Amino acid sequence: MLWIIPGLVVSYLIGSVPTAYIFGRFFKNIDIRKFGSGNVGATNALRVLGKRVGFVVLFLDVLKGFLCVLIIGNILIPRVTLASRETLLIILGLSCVCGHIWTVFLRFKGGKGVAASLGVLLGLSLKIAILKPILILSILTWLAVFVISRIVSVASILTALLMPVYTFLFAESKVLLLFTFLLSVFVIIRHRSNIIRVCQGKEKRVTFVKK
Repeated sequence: MLWIIPGLVVSYLIGSVPTAYIFGRFFKNIDIRKFGSGNVGATNALRVLGKRVGFVVLFLDVLKGFLCVLIIGNILIPRVTLASRETLLIILGLSCVCGHIWTVFLRFKGGKGVAASLGVLLGLSLKIAILKPILILSILTWLAVFVISRIVSVASILTALLMPVYTFLFAESKVLLLFTFLLSVFVIIRHRSNIIRVCQGKEKRVTFVKK
C-alpha cells in the first residue's frame, strides 16, 4: 500500500498537466478557457489553436494515460500480488483520468476525459487481453457516430454509454466492468453542457473544408 499511494499521486499529477492550456499560452499567449467552448481539451484546442497544435494536444493527452498505466504500472507491479495487478493498473488509469478532468493546476477544472481515457485503455489493453475487443469496438463506435453526426461530443457520449455494455458482453471481470462504468460516468458528467446544446440543436459540427 505504501508504494501504491505515491503511484496514484504521480498518475494524478501526470493526468493533471493541462496540455491545451499550456499550448495556448505558449503558441498564442491566450487562456484557452476564454475561447471556443472554454474547455481545456483537444477538441477546443483544435478549434482555437489550429489543427496542428490541436492534434499535438490530442496526442499528448492520450500519451498521459498510456504512460501512467505502462511506466508507473511496471514500476509498481513487482511490489503487489499477482491477483492485484489488474486492479492496480486500473486504479492508476482512473487516477490519471481524474487528474485530466479535475486538474489541480487549474482549480480542478480540466478536460472532459476522452483522450486520457483512450490512452489508459490503450495501455491496459497491452496488459489485459480481454480489453482489446472492447477498445476496438469503442473506437469503431466513436468513428461511426462521428462520421454520421460530425459532432465530437455526440460520438464521445454514445461511445461512453456503450463501453460498459461491450465490457459486459466480453469480460467476466467485475473490476473491468466497474472501471468502464466509471469512465462512462466521468465522460457523461463532463459533457453535461454538450448534451444541453445537442438537445437545443446548438452543438457545433466539425467541418474540414472552409466555406
